[in-house]
Amino acid sequence: MRTSITLIVALISISSCYSQTADEYYKRGLAKSNLQDYRGAIADYTKAIELNPAYSDVYINRGNAPAHSNAYYNRGTTKNDLEDYRGAIADYNKSIELNPDFSDAYYNSGQAKYRLQDYQGAIYDYSKAIELKPDFLAYYNRGLNKFNLQDYRGAIADYNKAIELKPDYMQFYFSRGLAKIAIGQKDNGCLDLSKAGELGHPKAYDTIKELCN
Repeated sequence: MRTSITLIVALISISSCYSQTADEYYKRGLAKSNLQDYRGAIADYTKAIELNPAYSDVYINRGNAPAHSNAYYNRGTTKNDLEDYRGAIADYNKSIELNPDFSDAYYNSGQAKYRLQDYQGAIYDYSKAIELKPDFLAYYNRGLNKFNLQDYRGAIADYNKAIELKPDYMQFYFSRGLAKIAIGQKDNGCLDLSKAGELGHPKAYDTIKELCN
C-alpha cells in the first residue's frame, strides 16, 4: 500500500514538473509574440503543446475559437504576419476542418489568398465567412477580389452592403466610386469619390482631378 502511495506521489510530482515546463514555454511564447518575434513564438507554443497536448491555454492564445482549431488558427495568423501565406492557408484549412463554423478562419484565409492573387479562392472564403457571420469588412474584401476579376457590378453590390453596415467608412465609397467609373457610371462614381474625400480619404480629390474632370 505504501509503495502504491509513493508511486502515486511520484507520478503527481512528475506531472507537476511536466506542466511547469510547458508553462515556461507558453509564457516565453507570449513574451516573444509581444516583441513581434513571431517565429520564436511559434516555436515556443509548439514546444509547449508537444510537452503537454492538453495545455489548453496555449490553444487559447493561438486563436479565438474553441478546442484544438485555435492552435492552427493563431499559428496561421502568425504565419500571415511573416508573409508565409501558403503556410497560413494550410493552418486555416486545418482550423476549419476542426471547427467548420469558425468564420474568422475563413476570413483570414481569404486575406492570405488575396495576397497570393487567388481571387476566386478568396471570394469563396469571404462568402463562407459572410454566411457564418455577416461583417462589413468581409463584404468589402470580397468586393475587392471581384473588382480584381473585373466583376465590377458584383464588387459594387458588395460595397453597397459594406456601406449599409458601416456608412461612415471612407474607403468603401472610394472603392465603389472606382467600380462605378469602370462600368461607365462616371457621375455616380465621382459622387462616391467626393463622399470619400469628405470623410477624409487622402487620395480622393487627386483621383477626382484625374478621373472626373
